[in-house]
Amino acid sequence: MSLKKYHHGDLKNALIQAGIKILAKEGIGGLSLRKVAQKAGVSHSAPYAHFPDKQSLIAAISTEGFKQLYAELDIAVSPYSNNPRRQLAEGAWAYVQFAINNTDTFNIMFSGVLEKEKDYPAFVEISRKTFERVVDVVRVCQEAGVLRPAPPEMMAISVWGQLHGIVSLMLEGQIPHTVLDRFSVREIVFFALNQLISPPQ
Repeated sequence: MSLKKYHHGDLKNALIQAGIKILAKEGIGGLSLRKVAQKAGVSHSAPYAHFPDKQSLIAAISTEGFKQLYAELDIAVSPYSNNPRRQLAEGAWAYVQFAINNTDTFNIMFSGVLEKEKDYPAFVEISRKTFERVVDVVRVCQEAGVLRPAPPEMMAISVWGQLHGIVSLMLEGQIPHTVLDRFSVREIVFFALNQLISPPQ
């Protein structure tokens, strides 16, 4: 593919998409800017205009992933500003759907392959902003009595951990078929949320 076909950031996005595909199939050991260029159909030197090394490419993949996740969370919860319980449910389901629809990107975002995160301010900012959006929902739920009192950040980690654990089990095919034959993923997710919502007996 000719480099001249890329305009207005299309090359950068093409390289990111190529990097996602390579990481998904070959892992961090199989990633190189040369391979990314080849997969994107551009010259071997083209990626260096955007990414000095493969860590910067991984940072860009993760940054774009968090931007998309934040946008989808915001779209999911914003219509329910007067219904904290619905905000929590829809935000949780948006997270699950993001993982299902963007599995390769999701796995890269939470794989730990990005070293020295603080070297990438855009990544630090959007990941912080995304977590703060979750904390905001948790705080609203606590004020409404939907979630029990606790430091909001701690409760947000608990909610996120519960969801992320289920998503990881699902993506790795570890949820028993005996369960999936009886319950949908949505039912499993909401059951887990209800354990956090229900007051202690």
